[in-house]
Amino acid sequence: MSDPRPRTICCIVGARPNFVKIAPIMRALTDCDGLTPQLIHTGQHYDVAMNSIFFDELEIPRPDINLEVGSGSGTEQTARIMLGLEPILSTRPPDMAIVVGDVNSTLAAALVAAKLGIPLAHVEAGLRSGDRSMPEEVNRLVVDRLSDLLFTSEQSAIDNLISEGVSPRRIVFVGNVMIDTLRACSTRAAPVRSTLSGAGADPALSEQAAALGFAFVTLHRPSNVDDPERLESLLKALARIARKITLVFALHPRTRAMIESAGLDALLLTSSIIVTPPLSYLRAIGLMKEARFVITDSGGVQEETTALGIPCLTVRDSTERPVTVQQGTNILVGTSIEALASAVDDTLAGGGKRGQIPPMWDGKAAERIVAAIDAHLGGRHALLPA
Repeated sequence: MSDPRPRTICCIVGARPNFVKIAPIMRALTDCDGLTPQLIHTGQHYDVAMNSIFFDELEIPRPDINLEVGSGSGTEQTARIMLGLEPILSTRPPDMAIVVGDVNSTLAAALVAAKLGIPLAHVEAGLRSGDRSMPEEVNRLVVDRLSDLLFTSEQSAIDNLISEGVSPRRIVFVGNVMIDTLRACSTRAAPVRSTLSGAGADPALSEQAAALGFAFVTLHRPSNVDDPERLESLLKALARIARKITLVFALHPRTRAMIESAGLDALLLTSSIIVTPPLSYLRAIGLMKEARFVITDSGGVQEETTALGIPCLTVRDSTERPVTVQQGTNILVGTSIEALASAVDDTLAGGGKRGQIPPMWDGKAAERIVAAIDAHLGGRHALLPA
């Protein structure tokens, strides 16, 4: 028997990667009879203008609640989010809370839900890098232990959860919600010339990038940008690469701050690198689609490039998304500057790695997630959609 009561599903997000993942889930929840979505934005990413652009581009309804926690250390930020969430969730407990990804908001929401006895679903569960020096890895481990439903995007995530003792009955392989958003927005991606012009790039260099090809760069991981010597080596390597192909470097606020504090600005100003501020989703996807290859340390970019068929060089020693290496277009080049330079040369000479789209990265992950939640809570959908 189905439960006729309307059920509230609280979606808790806080950082821009969360917005990309929650957008298709919010749409699927809205379309499901008997489920009422509620959206809470913790304010972990607190750039008001950029947040507004992301919500508009991804067609996400404005949050029901915004905690506006702002910046701080990982511990401080997590604590502020918990203090803000607890009175909200305890006053009117939802039937289930959904968290996505691995940021501080995800961890904080999971801890509060667990303490209040609210059922918890984790989207993008089971991903593991094996590197606990990454704050995100600790978040993933804790959130998965607290979750009632664990939605996975690739087989390795299922294997990880089972090896950690999670019951297979709590694991649902649904595919990748980031690809839902990518497919939905791909035709609206911003043209390269428009993005570069809007960033104030030199017109001649912008035209060269658009006409002759370019590589897209994003770097923000502490392991790459927090140590001044490491950061200097990376920037010098990018300057050398820019002699062979124009680079478009979307500069993360954290990376910009580290470059300025280390006095390394000149390495960007004197090379053929187009530096842009943080980009909206449609602008970033537009650049990614047209790039000859991408240099990154971002987990999400590894997935997006695989789905787009664009070669990706990941400047990390490990990845929590091994399917992008095993089946996709991603090459894990490590942290050696020499290895990065060699990988760039190989990509320029041979066109880069070509892969295939992993199973169930078909744009329907959110539908499967909502059907599973509905069934778990006693709704009408006993079977997941194909």
